[in-house]
Amino acid sequence: MADDVLFEFLHMEIVAHVYREHATREDIDKERVTCVSTLEVMGFRVGQGLIERFTKDCPTFKDDLDIMKFLCKDFWSTIFRKQIDNLRTNHQGTYVLQDNKFALLTQFSNGKQYLEEAPKYLAFSCGLIRGALSNLGLESVVTAEVSLMPSSVFLCCRWR
Repeated sequence: MADDVLFEFLHMEIVAHVYREHATREDIDKERVTCVSTLEVMGFRVGQGLIERFTKDCPTFKDDLDIMKFLCKDFWSTIFRKQIDNLRTNHQGTYVLQDNKFALLTQFSNGKQYLEEAPKYLAFSCGLIRGALSNLGLESVVTAEVSLMPSSVFLCCRWR
């Protein structure tokens, strides 16, 4: 329980720090893109390191689906203390992961003003997944979409 709160607090502080560092910039849209990119790169590096640690004693994965199942069950569970709620695929290199109670957004209230702020709190998680996939040999593009505030998140992973 305490670890969950510490991780959520650390995540909020990282986001706040990155946005504070870029607060002196004039162009707000450019600032937002730069901050989201910075957070995604931070998550990418953390994802690379974590997946190395989690898979050191695991057998080699047979295919993309095995990798995604591992990410949804073991990787996500270790980080967020729950499994992904739904995994869908088109069997052509696109996977959609759905988390109905995404831990990093559950503290937000329901409303459009918070929906606009969601991308900055999802960038790190997209980077985590992309970094993990990269270390497993899959170069991908990971995007996030919030359907309902404060919790329902869809992460879309596509192979390059």
